[in-house]
Amino acid sequence: MKKILLSTAFLVTVCISAKAQFSLGIKGGVNFSSISANDVSSSTVTGYQAGAFARIGKSWYLQPELYVNGTGGQFSSASGTGKVTFTNINFPLLLGKSFGTTDLNFRLLAGPVLVGVMSKNESFSDGFNATFKDFSFYKPHNYGYQVGAGVDFGSITADLRYQGGIDKINPKYGQVQNIWALSIGYKIL
Repeated sequence: MKKILLSTAFLVTVCISAKAQFSLGIKGGVNFSSISANDVSSSTVTGYQAGAFARIGKSWYLQPELYVNGTGGQFSSASGTGKVTFTNINFPLLLGKSFGTTDLNFRLLAGPVLVGVMSKNESFSDGFNATFKDFSFYKPHNYGYQVGAGVDFGSITADLRYQGGIDKINPKYGQVQNIWALSIGYKIL
């Protein structure tokens, strides 16, 4: 994670010194996450996200971000039920394409995301725990991808994105996190 932060800081510095178009902003929003897993049914948990972004470039742009979000999933099987929620720190590095003007701009974006788990809260029924031992053994970080679209109205920005997992957050049960996120932001610079 340290290498990603240093690389992002270096890239931002180079682009600013090259006089590329640069904007910096804050964002927040809501997400709907689930965790798909082998041998159980899953359902959605509503969460949040809050953080910051930089946008470097105009027509084609690079958008590194740093934000905290709350995600998770609910599970059910014949042996019982369970729920897990995470507080994560996310580092997406997105490549985007803009269409429009400064006042009204439409965007498409995609790229990788590194997710670090900061905390976990879980509750499983006794029957579920007995059947699915180590179900809640989650990796401390995982990798994924984000794809989405956005619109800018002057300094206000809005994004709708899908985030999928590239690797499993629990390989034993094939658990992968899936997230739909809607965010609103404000460009400070």
